[in-house]
Amino acid sequence: MANTFSTGLTQDPGPETDSVLELLRQRGHRMTEQRRAIVLEIMSTRGHIVPADIAGRVQEKEPGVNSSTVYRTVELLEEVGVLTHAHVERGPEYHHAGEHNHVHLVCSSCGAERSLPVGTVDSARDGFVAATGFVPDFTHYAVWGLCEDCDGQGLKDGSKP
Repeated sequence: MANTFSTGLTQDPGPETDSVLELLRQRGHRMTEQRRAIVLEIMSTRGHIVPADIAGRVQEKEPGVNSSTVYRTVELLEEVGVLTHAHVERGPEYHHAGEHNHVHLVCSSCGAERSLPVGTVDSARDGFVAATGFVPDFTHYAVWGLCEDCDGQGLKDGSKP
């Protein structure tokens, strides 16, 4: 089933988007054209989902969509398990629930960001668990440190000069 926006743009939402819309309907949420446009944009986005970026893209298609509606819809999609988030420098970034299997790295000097598969920090997590008995979730917050370019003094232990 294709959605036609007021701008005349037609996009096929795909079965995943239809399932999300149906889930929201079943939970008693109204399916306005604005919400449908937001969900369609979110579900067609791959990688990091930044609400401000989603708002900009949706507003190009549906000028009447308010940014607060986008943020509320993102929060709703997280509540129902469609999205998860991680805290990075710019604020929360969202991912489709099955795509949050990576660690965010942020350079505290230049701001460069990088992602690693979560499996690459298994030994660090295991060491943390052995030392503290606490199991960290490295996918929820960014790990701050120095990137290779900014680590001019070879401070691999994360200390500052």
